[in-house]
Amino acid sequence: QVQLVESGGGLVQLGGSLRLSCAASGSIFSINAMGWYRQAPGKQRELVASITNGGTANYADSVKGRFTISRDNAKNTMYLQMNSLNPEDTAIYLCYARRRAPYNDNYWGQGTQVTVSS
Repeated sequence: QVQLVESGGGLVQLGGSLRLSCAASGSIFSINAMGWYRQAPGKQRELVASITNGGTANYADSVKGRFTISRDNAKNTMYLQMNSLNPEDTAIYLCYARRRAPYNDNYWGQGTQVTVSS
């Protein structure tokens, strides 16, 4: 079992920045990748960014150059630095963790709201 707790969401103006955090606990030794999804009203859930244990990061085209994903393994925490925010980034952001074999399952945080005003 893995527990994930997000923090750092809020209301920000166009062009502003926020940093989201996702603290992991439990069977963290079994995690081989983590990332962030977002869910906006009326839209499909979108993978925003992911990062492997080795530090390889991937981003959605819509956030490349603006968002940075990182992990602090000593603190068992993942971050999403979001810069140059625009109203299209408004969504609930959810962190996830994927466990390696033999588990091959995913865990989710509760989500944190990000609202960008124009």
